[in-house]
Amino acid sequence: MRQQYDVIIVGAGPAGIFSSLELVKRNQGLKVLMLEKGRDITKRTCPSRDKNIPCVSCDPCSTVCGWGGAGAFSDGKLTLSSEVGGNLGSYIGPSQLDEYIKYVDNIYLEFGAPEKIYGVGREEEIEKIKREALQAELKLVPMPIRHLGTGRCMEILQNMQEYLVDKGVEIVHNCAVDRVLVKENRAVGVKTADGKEYYSKNVILAPGREGADWLAEEAKRLNLSAAVNPVDIGVRVELPASVMEHLTSVVYESKFLYTSKSFDDQVRTFCMNPYGEVVTENNDGLITVNGHSHAYRKTDNTNFAVLVTKTFTQPFKEPIKYGRYISSLANMLSGGVIVQRLGDLLNGQRSTESRIKKGLVRPTLTEAVPGDLSLVLPYRHLVAIVEMLKAMDRIAPGVYSRFTLLYGVEVKFYSFRLALNNNLETRIHNLYAAGDGAGVTRGLVQASVAGVVTARNIMQKS
Repeated sequence: MRQQYDVIIVGAGPAGIFSSLELVKRNQGLKVLMLEKGRDITKRTCPSRDKNIPCVSCDPCSTVCGWGGAGAFSDGKLTLSSEVGGNLGSYIGPSQLDEYIKYVDNIYLEFGAPEKIYGVGREEEIEKIKREALQAELKLVPMPIRHLGTGRCMEILQNMQEYLVDKGVEIVHNCAVDRVLVKENRAVGVKTADGKEYYSKNVILAPGREGADWLAEEAKRLNLSAAVNPVDIGVRVELPASVMEHLTSVVYESKFLYTSKSFDDQVRTFCMNPYGEVVTENNDGLITVNGHSHAYRKTDNTNFAVLVTKTFTQPFKEPIKYGRYISSLANMLSGGVIVQRLGDLLNGQRSTESRIKKGLVRPTLTEAVPGDLSLVLPYRHLVAIVEMLKAMDRIAPGVYSRFTLLYGVEVKFYSFRLALNNNLETRIHNLYAAGDGAGVTRGLVQASVAGVVTARNIMQKS
């Protein structure tokens, strides 16, 4: 029989989840189907992390796929500012984005988020950090942050899933979507990888960063125009938590911006995890690096990414492939992730297991292979990263230590940006795209807001 729904949502990350939450809140009679190629959150386990072994390349990777998306195992930072986290403000306007951020933040609170917010109520200390940063040619981007923590983040996502199931939303896991079904320039459903067809009046594509390649291919097939976003490539830095404590205790996420002196490239810190751990991700067979900070378990280290942003010009139009190529070099040399002491990098020598053991920083990613990142990262990226760390050392002495660990490669695969109207609808009627996979957002909060935007537009049109 033909299975007909009011809304089909492809992907169960924050954009997909918040689309569902908003739809059932406004109309509990809607028939909503969510299709997710990954596993249920209770079955999302990583053998590499659980057994402390190298990545076994699970397909799909439970770290980045499944209920909750890549954010399920993240440290769950809700950045409550319209200045960071994506480009959604250019679609709906900055003031409206601020209102939406408050709205989704309250929903996270309803489902179990903690009350504490970092970066507010300590304005004098924040101003002091900003002044010191400017003296080091860094710009601090202060923002309020609600930190969920990895363990609590999963609990909140599970609460949301139980709520949606109770409201009648149909959720199908382990179900990859192959293509969107279109008739007379109108979305009418989807076809899954196993050949099943589901029909609907509206389709929301929210496949997340891991699904960006699939969405890009679908856009080509459907003749949907797209822009090329910059690509972010860099390393994950790990050092003693005490080095950054005077910053992270005030603002938690110390987001700094820097312009490279040598090449004028933009460099930034990203995803800072006080007392956290470095972890791996499997992006369609490529092993990259990331970081988490747990709600209930702490380490002695803090980690953060240093990313170099590069915008390519004509004729090159495939920055995602470029990022994957850089990642593949690290995988080729190490079988996964390379770790190197900063001092070894500066001395032009590869790190060895014995050198790392002599250091002051115990690696939290024990499966990382000591090696030489200069054989992987482009020269201008390495120069920009080293310059950034040297500048940060002026406000946090110890960052530029020879014992600081660098893990590579960290790449953010959201370079593809689908052409959408202000309601996040494509030129194909009733076909929407939301979240990181569409290149519109870069984080939990704006991805969640994007889900709400699409849901409200569907309700207004129905």
